[in-house]
Amino acid sequence: MTTKKHSISFDDVLNREQRGFTSMVKPVGSLCNMRCKYCYYLDKKNLYGGKEPLMDDNLLEKYVQNTIEGNNAPVINFVWHGGEPLMAGKEFFKKAIKLQNKYAQGRKIENSIQTNGLLIDREWCSFFKDNNFLVGISIDGPQSIHDMHRLDSEGRGTWSRVMNAINLMYQTGTQYNTLSTINVHSEGKADEVYLFLRQISSFMQFLPVSELTLNQIVCSPENLDAKIAPWSVSARGFGEFMCRIFDIWVTNDVGKRFVQLFDATLANHLQVPPSICSLCETCGTGLTVEHNGDVYACDHFVYPEYKLGNIKDTPLCELAVSKQQFEFGIMKRETLSQQCRRCKYFSLCFGECPKHRFVRDKNDDFSLNSLCGGYKMFFEHSWPYMIYMKEMLLKKKAPALVMEKARKEISL
Repeated sequence: MTTKKHSISFDDVLNREQRGFTSMVKPVGSLCNMRCKYCYYLDKKNLYGGKEPLMDDNLLEKYVQNTIEGNNAPVINFVWHGGEPLMAGKEFFKKAIKLQNKYAQGRKIENSIQTNGLLIDREWCSFFKDNNFLVGISIDGPQSIHDMHRLDSEGRGTWSRVMNAINLMYQTGTQYNTLSTINVHSEGKADEVYLFLRQISSFMQFLPVSELTLNQIVCSPENLDAKIAPWSVSARGFGEFMCRIFDIWVTNDVGKRFVQLFDATLANHLQVPPSICSLCETCGTGLTVEHNGDVYACDHFVYPEYKLGNIKDTPLCELAVSKQQFEFGIMKRETLSQQCRRCKYFSLCFGECPKHRFVRDKNDDFSLNSLCGGYKMFFEHSWPYMIYMKEMLLKKKAPALVMEKARKEISL
């Protein structure tokens, strides 16, 4: 990727009065009790000699203090991730809460955690509820789809155990949403997936799996020798999947079920910041902090060349506004092809996530998104209904009024 002249300068970033950054922290690194076939993080243990020790107490305190004191945002968000973060244990997270209270100084603290659910029990649910955690739980759909890829360390399916965790969270009033991948085995099964998920979830995220691998290890999009992973969803398959889910949602579930991609697309129509970093014009505001304090530019770019430093040596807020991170974030926009810039949907997509940019454009340059065709399909399909919802919001009316229009025009 080549660097172009920036319309936003590095000094502009440093001079912002209110610095807000988020970070995804990996208290056990890539350590996990599952072996999902499409996981992009399991191999990260190789960066640390094959070992993934638990973040120690001193480093945990430094991380919490760095995050709160270095962040001028009105709400401080802690995002716990993995691997499987619950393998850090309940006592670890109890310490984290005590440290947050120690350094908060009256500021609002929010916590979210992404888990595969295998370790969730009633005690975990009580902890999450008492401390107002939002739990993201990974489930790909009904058992026949979920168990294709989401296996435990002994190669067994995990669907029934994940469903048990979801039932426990529902029974105890624990806040949760679902995250579901769209992979090659999801193609053509949108009805099956969505109709299942709408029974157990009001807030859904769909994550398209499109990866490059070299020697069976997920690698950077800059690796020209890599091949598309066999579990990746095709652009067309992704587009058809999201269009079909949109049709069911826009005729039945607006205001009752919330799908992150739909919310983010509507936000971009309204020209307000979307909830998905991949649909923002630039990136670089979400760092990843490893179990030993190493900081990387992004969860999907945990490679040596994207390492920013370590919080033992440099405060997290300084790494967040470092020139290296600025260059990483602005590169998303500055390396886009003219083909992207001239696209009708540019302001909805902005080229999507750089990790997916490994398709040649018309000038034989690796800069197009592997899911481009699918996003175009979805943006075109949803366009009239997004515009209608935008108009309703501008008139201070409920977006759910779009369902009456949709039911007349869409045949399910």
